[in-house]
Amino acid sequence: MPEILLQARNLSITFGGLKAVQDVSLDVPQGSLTALVGPNGAGKTTLFGLLSGFLRPGAGSVHFAGSDITGRPPHESARLGLTRTFQIVQPFGAQTVRQNIAVGAHLRLGGRREALEAAEAVAARVNLQSQLDRPAADLTVAGRKRLELARALATRPRLLLLDEVLAGLNPSEIDEMIPVVKQLADDGVTVLMIEHVMRAVMSLAEHVWVLAQGRLIAAGSPGEVTRDPAVVEAYLGHGAAARLAAQGAPR
Repeated sequence: MPEILLQARNLSITFGGLKAVQDVSLDVPQGSLTALVGPNGAGKTTLFGLLSGFLRPGAGSVHFAGSDITGRPPHESARLGLTRTFQIVQPFGAQTVRQNIAVGAHLRLGGRREALEAAEAVAARVNLQSQLDRPAADLTVAGRKRLELARALATRPRLLLLDEVLAGLNPSEIDEMIPVVKQLADDGVTVLMIEHVMRAVMSLAEHVWVLAQGRLIAAGSPGEVTRDPAVVEAYLGHGAAARLAAQGAPR
């Protein structure tokens, strides 16, 4: 049995009268590539905020690599090796791609030269090496998504929380990004991804949790959750579920 790297127990948070996340528990094994899916407004990004320290839970706990990180600030979690990306990408537009990535590298490296050299190696992992000296503001949407991923990778994470890294990409850009994400897992980075592109989830994820109205309603392999009546009702719809079932899940 692989080591459990991230453990969430009974996480809950309420905003006013809205129960955004309710009693959510999950275990993320070391070395796994898993996914969190669900309709818009289900609480997925809020859950990422709780896991990464950007939000303090009203109840429940988060343990990472054996340490209780519940409510600890994000920079402390990042130093332990838990890093997240954001759905809305906001690079430092006036800086180059290299300089943006170096910002993440400074978490581990104090010197400017070392951070810039590390940025070059990270850029190669996400196929941005040809854009290193380009201003980040000039990147396409796909380029900005890769840059967001690179900035997170530069912190040398053990666990990477990816928040819709494929959102806004066209089908060919999605096809180009899927192997990049898969390679991260092959390189030993544990990945938990929020994603709406279900064909990517089907091809990448070993295990899927489904969130709806702040609660986990299903968990299992991609094939299992797409056949779950509760998931079909709350999220996929019968047509989409049938199409995914016809394609077949690889895992």
